[in-house]
Amino acid sequence: MFVSRVAWTYLLLVAGVWALSEIVGESRWPALLLAYAPPLLWLLPAPLVLLWTLGRRRGFAAALAGTLLAAWGAGLLHWRPQSPGPLRLLTYNVARTLPEDAAAEVARTLQAADADLVLLQESNLIRPADLRTLQAALPGYAMIRAKEVTTFSRLLVLSSEWHDLPANNRDVLLTRVRWQGRTLSVINAHLGTVMLSSLLQGDLARLQRSRTARMGQVRVLERIAAQEKGNALLLAGDLNTPPRGLVYRQLLGTFGPDAHDQAGRGPGWTFPSLKLRIDHALSRDLTATRAAVLNVPGSDHRPLLVEYR
Repeated sequence: MFVSRVAWTYLLLVAGVWALSEIVGESRWPALLLAYAPPLLWLLPAPLVLLWTLGRRRGFAAALAGTLLAAWGAGLLHWRPQSPGPLRLLTYNVARTLPEDAAAEVARTLQAADADLVLLQESNLIRPADLRTLQAALPGYAMIRAKEVTTFSRLLVLSSEWHDLPANNRDVLLTRVRWQGRTLSVINAHLGTVMLSSLLQGDLARLQRSRTARMGQVRVLERIAAQEKGNALLLAGDLNTPPRGLVYRQLLGTFGPDAHDQAGRGPGWTFPSLKLRIDHALSRDLTATRAAVLNVPGSDHRPLLVEYR
């Protein structure tokens, strides 16, 4: 009986964690922890629970169900059919942690991606010479810069503008391009980070401020989306948001499906040190046909390459 309770407790724990992180994630600080914790954490007890139930020949089905649910929640079972698409987009946080020789690596990544649109975040924190190296790697591309983000386009650029994000030094870059005879509005964004480190320091007020700031930043994105009514719309960048919770659902409701959800495979970790997927590409009036995280050096993030039709 005890073995069955262990198995069922694990299953109910995993189900409860995913339900709460999906439904109330980011609403209060305990829900923030559930939403932002690396999803592999919930798989850690699985081998012990499975071995325990196998040895005692009781509760194995519940233990297996809990393990599969945790693996699904971590994205390990995610698989979508893929096909080529005529529009290619690369989004990449090139990060302040670029080592001295990383610009050449990043330049090779940008060239190999052969993307029509390249969206960089934290581009203001790399050396000017490095940015020139990246620009030289993309001949024929227009470069549009804001304070913190940079967009390269080999599509015809119609106009561009940038918007401040509240409560930080970041901004949103909106670039309108011509693609297949219509206007495509491309939003390059880098949202603020939820300061979970504040919780370890006992500073719940700072944690709450970072959460409130992010909600304000999402409202900026929603206003931009509303003004681009009638245009196809792409939002991509380092959104510092796991694929669950209230903010993520708001973004999906405004900008459309996540490319990885539509056309990705595996967990899609774009921040590998914490095994998290926090860089996204969302689209309205476009369908992702292939999405892949590139395992390349050069930054603490990994670039996300998406093809659309």
